[in-house]
Amino acid sequence: MLDAALLFTFLPTVVAPPPPVRAGFEVPAVRMLTWNPGEVSCDGGVVDGAAMQRPLGEMAAFDPQRGGTVRYRFAIDAGGRPHSIAREGGDIMPFGQDIGPALAASRFPVGPDRENCSIGYTLRTDTLASAPIADLAAYSIFGTGAKLPKEGWDRFAALGNCRDKPRPAPLLRASPDFRKLKATPGARDWSLVAYDTDADGRPIDVRIAFGTGNDELDAAAIDAIRASHYTGGARRGCLYPFWRAAEKIAAPARPDEARLRPANAACPARIEWATPPTTRYPPAYQKRGIEGWAVMSFDTAPWGEIGNVKVLEAQPSADFGNQAIFIVRSGRVEPSAQGASGCVETVKFMMPPRDQEAEGEAPAAD
Repeated sequence: MLDAALLFTFLPTVVAPPPPVRAGFEVPAVRMLTWNPGEVSCDGGVVDGAAMQRPLGEMAAFDPQRGGTVRYRFAIDAGGRPHSIAREGGDIMPFGQDIGPALAASRFPVGPDRENCSIGYTLRTDTLASAPIADLAAYSIFGTGAKLPKEGWDRFAALGNCRDKPRPAPLLRASPDFRKLKATPGARDWSLVAYDTDADGRPIDVRIAFGTGNDELDAAAIDAIRASHYTGGARRGCLYPFWRAAEKIAAPARPDEARLRPANAACPARIEWATPPTTRYPPAYQKRGIEGWAVMSFDTAPWGEIGNVKVLEAQPSADFGNQAIFIVRSGRVEPSAQGASGCVETVKFMMPPRDQEAEGEAPAAD
């Protein structure tokens, strides 16, 4: 089996560059992109009572007329967990990388297994001047591409004068003990603390400006700011973010590889790798702490090259299978007289234990 180790480097979400300026055409302004989940149906009936995770916002120079609805198909197990998630259509989509992970982190009412489920996510675009400030705040903490432009940051100026220069600098900055705080499965919680400072730089009127509603994180964030001390004298509308890593969602049970192995397979029981595959976790699922696996089949040439790579099964999302294709193809086996066919390996994507994670930083290498 192949373990996909977590790396320090992330694969960033692809953000389309602004189109070239041509005579008679105006370059679209940078916009905030959000995906809103629609109605869920399974076997023709509507599913109510779902706890849907909202996909992370994105930012790009985007023509609103190119918006639309992206549909996903999936199934729901008896515990209310979605699985077998796959996007409909094969077009390459430069946006919406967090839709599949958000659906995988969502939960539905407990009941019988449900098949043939479908949901549509509708794209909404807002200028930075009109986007909800909470969405801009979330993006400033968990940006999926380019940094929040100055136009977005200027929206926070209405809260006070804390961004005026010279800006306050921390003399003492306290931090919560994140390990003692509850976490949300499949979602990173955040609290954006607003506060003023008195003439001595002591925080006053500390409150939560925006956040995900994690009461333990909110309380700890407020306590941390109250215990801090800044330069700059009296200020209004200062902001500081804290966030908590997502609670890991373990992968669904893996099938027996023997059940999926082709009947005519001619492959040794153990693969000897001359060049081990390069493993990399799907970034959007890594951020949400969602584990998965993909059972792969492939052939090998006598000189060791990998070919005919196929996904036999992947859970909880087809995205793990797509990632596993690149992983398997990156390896090379030891040369042999005749090569092999119908080889089967499982690529496992596993998050590190929580005590190895650092809040506000990328997960440590596995």
